[in-house]
Amino acid sequence: QVQLVESGGGLVQPGGSLRLSCAASINNFSRVSMAWYRQTPGKQRELVATITSGGNTNYADSVKGRFTISRDNTKNTMYLQMNILKPEDTAVYYCNRIFPYLVQPWGQGTQVTVSS
Repeated sequence: QVQLVESGGGLVQPGGSLRLSCAASINNFSRVSMAWYRQTPGKQRELVATITSGGNTNYADSVKGRFTISRDNTKNTMYLQMNILKPEDTAVYYCNRIFPYLVQPWGQGTQVTVSS
């Protein structure tokens, strides 16, 4: 069974940084495009960043220039480096394949809280 495990979240002050990790037990991980998503209470899950098998990346406008998505195919792991964090980045962050190839069930996510 495919498993997604996110980690690295925490409490950070505005302007701070965090690095999230996603361990994915996906067959042929190196060949699939992956993404980070985030969700706050009462809102739909939103796409934050994507990375293709070839390493091409895309970002939501709200995080462009502050977040960097990357992957290590030797470890079946994806990362999200988050810099210059803002209170509006507060959310539960999830990793998954890109839509419509989503893995079910989703992982437990990792909570990121940006607050002074």
